[in-house]
Amino acid sequence: MNMQETKGSLITTIEDKIATVEFGHPASNSFPRALLELLTSEIDNLSANDAVNVIVLKSKGTAAFCAGASFDELLQVSNQEEGLAFFSGFAHLINAMRRCSKLIVGRIHGKAVGGGVGIAAACDYVFATDNASVKLSELAIGIGPFVIEPAVSRKIGKTAMTEMTLAAHEWKSATWAQQKGLYAEVFETPELLDEAIVDFASKLASYNSEALFEMKKVFWEGTEHWELLLLERAAITGKLVLSDFTKNALEQFKK
Repeated sequence: MNMQETKGSLITTIEDKIATVEFGHPASNSFPRALLELLTSEIDNLSANDAVNVIVLKSKGTAAFCAGASFDELLQVSNQEEGLAFFSGFAHLINAMRRCSKLIVGRIHGKAVGGGVGIAAACDYVFATDNASVKLSELAIGIGPFVIEPAVSRKIGKTAMTEMTLAAHEWKSATWAQQKGLYAEVFETPELLDEAIVDFASKLASYNSEALFEMKKVFWEGTEHWELLLLERAAITGKLVLSDFTKNALEQFKK
């Protein structure tokens, strides 16, 4: 499956019960709404695919893992309805990952910002490289990480979430992210990262698919209310993104 390069790309391969899903966008693997919707749909499709036991989620290239929401599209938001629609994209994606019947293994090869941190947090098990620093820069542009907060707090706790959110200009290292529980394992090189992922995913794929599904449900117990909660959070962000503060900050970031 491919999209035009301006909208981004999404490629899925399935082999030995492992589905590898790779998303990409020329702007540091950021997400325009169309790409968010495509990835959400793909996660839903794989959830229902009996030929798949495990999903490996990765992004294109060797630079950033994911820069979060598309700044170009954020600048085009002109009313609350458009704001809600845009940020609902991340809400729907995280919910799709949460309710997916397959375990999702994240491959974080580089920096993750904002929504990229949310995607890492919504994975069930995450491998990263030393380069995979994380940052929640939302407050610096006049909004906040409202939609992804439940997923990130579930992984690293409210205290670390608060630390990341308020230090909006500060990168946290991959080691910090591992210590807080966002990453399970961190490797020095992409080659070592990929070796570990192949080994881990292969083992998982060989296990009883019913047992994996039941464990996934256990892991995500108590998050059923996210279907509504994340959309409520999207409405908050969708309103804040209309502020002059945010418009000016986004223009400065683009420059």
